[in-house]
Amino acid sequence: MEHLAGKVILLSGWRRALLAFAAGGFCALGQPPYDFPAACFIAFPILVWLLDGAATVPGHSILRRLALPFLIGWLFGFGYFLAGLWWIGNALLVEADLFAWALPLASLGLPALIAIFYGAAAAFARLIWSDGAGRIAMLAAAFGLSEWLRTFILTGFPWNAIGQPVMPVPSLMQSVGIVGMIGINTLAVFVFAAPALLASTRGLRAGCGLAALIAALHIGYGYMRIAGADAPADKSIQVRLVQPSVNQGEKWDEEMRDHIFETYLDLSRTTEDSGPSLIVWPETAVPFILSQQPEALVALGELIGDRQDLLAGAVRIEGSGTDARFYNSVVAINSGGEIFDAVDKIRLVPFGEYLPLADLLSNFGMRRLVESVSDFSPGGQRHPIILSDDIKVLPFICYEIIFPGIAGYSDADSDLILNITNDAWFGDTPGPYQHFRQAQIRAVEAGRPLIRSANNGISGAVDAYGRVIDAYGIDAVGALDVTVPLQRLQPMVKHPDLLGAAIVAVFGVWGAASSLASRRRFD
Repeated sequence: MEHLAGKVILLSGWRRALLAFAAGGFCALGQPPYDFPAACFIAFPILVWLLDGAATVPGHSILRRLALPFLIGWLFGFGYFLAGLWWIGNALLVEADLFAWALPLASLGLPALIAIFYGAAAAFARLIWSDGAGRIAMLAAAFGLSEWLRTFILTGFPWNAIGQPVMPVPSLMQSVGIVGMIGINTLAVFVFAAPALLASTRGLRAGCGLAALIAALHIGYGYMRIAGADAPADKSIQVRLVQPSVNQGEKWDEEMRDHIFETYLDLSRTTEDSGPSLIVWPETAVPFILSQQPEALVALGELIGDRQDLLAGAVRIEGSGTDARFYNSVVAINSGGEIFDAVDKIRLVPFGEYLPLADLLSNFGMRRLVESVSDFSPGGQRHPIILSDDIKVLPFICYEIIFPGIAGYSDADSDLILNITNDAWFGDTPGPYQHFRQAQIRAVEAGRPLIRSANNGISGAVDAYGRVIDAYGIDAVGALDVTVPLQRLQPMVKHPDLLGAAIVAVFGVWGAASSLASRRRFD
């Protein structure tokens, strides 16, 4: 191991750059649908050794000292996000005649932009570097901090957080209820990077011993929690999840909208005396403004039975004329064909649901990628929708579900989490699988079951432990009837993110103290 580390440390030029990029790309195999976390135990030691070799000449300015480690971290991140997010470009091929030119911007530009966070993490860690386990701790703290920043800077896009590879199955998701994603990301990087210590004796016992303890606690706690998860819930709900797999190119075609609406009605009908209590349609399922189509509300009233509700993705409008504002919404409709509640999407997708700097960019021919009635406006405060049987459903639209802690923790004011989406943009690529995994993790964080309706998969139901009750795969067409147990689980920690932040702080102090001790040894 020492010989291998030495070779990596001594790399320079294009060889060092290529290895950093390749290590990041290989690390992406830890994400769905591959779920190969062992790749991260190879990628992160390589990153550590590359940073070991990123020494600078004493007396250089701080910017020159940070340039090389930043580049190494950025290349690692670029490889990681390029391998994990290349599928985003698939959305541009739906209307290839209009947007194919932008394919490099989406497939290469977005990974290059997000990789800045990993470049900053590597540069910050290298600034406070040491020669033992402390440097592993500092790298973990820096990545934990960068992943937290990634949740809100530039509107936030925490897709494929670096800690997700340690949660490939529900039994390994349970720790997120204790330390939050902040803690998971930090601890995961420490454990992934610990094998780098095998190349020397300094810090070997402390670092590898702590990594082994963290892994054992993570696995043990998850196993114990899942083992005690068989107690029946006091209450459950019968849900029908509609997945029509409407072709994305036809979704907003005026000639197809009546056919699409009839498809939803057909999939939602039941001949049984006791149908589901709740029917769910995916994001923007209704291909027109419901309030402007009274005959559609009449048809829905005839479809929905007594003590039954429909939650459907639809475009909602406020105002009229030039003052009209449009919202990407979840609307709740009862057996009378009345819209009795609605929740609007708060976190909108730039260039998808609205055009940033529209007055400027439109002059250069830029336009939204998503064809719809208009730019969407962000919603206000999110609230649970109370169904006819007094069950509280907390809705999230599309990628809103990827934000850590957004559904709450032990005090979440809901019985059930709802995620509606339209992943048809991305076809049968890793994207829908990654999206579904993040929805599972949100269910575990909140200790609440989750239901998910997607236009083209993956639709399904997840219990409060993150276990899949039933699901439809990509390209499936049908109505999935599922019984969802309404459990309210209480995690061991009321505010996991605070404990996660404390872990970042402890690792940061450890790294700083080790760096100071190393400098004193060499002075």
